[in-house]
Amino acid sequence: MATQNQILEQLKILEKLYNRGEVSEVVERALKKIIAHEITIAQQQTAELETDLKQYETQYQMSSAQFYSKFRAGELGDDIDFVEWSSFYQMWSSVRERLQILLSNSQA
Repeated sequence: MATQNQILEQLKILEKLYNRGEVSEVVERALKKIIAHEITIAQQQTAELETDLKQYETQYQMSSAQFYSKFRAGELGDDIDFVEWSSFYQMWSSVRERLQILLSNSQA
């Protein structure tokens, strides 16, 4: 598997070619498919994490956003459920950010 630096270098090459107007239709189609695939994965991950979050929200009768704010402020303690809920919320937030980036770039 390629390292992050190798991938970035490959993307820079494509960017240079694109800026020169020298990217083929094959590359354009491949990039669109890659982004579409990543969107699908992020949407699936979001749905799975939302299922996990809803279980905690139902159990503790508060939204995940409310919980996370209180947890970060130290108002709830370190119960294992809260640590797990916090982890799920952080993962969900990260996936949502990734999805927003993918969606904004796919519509450009």
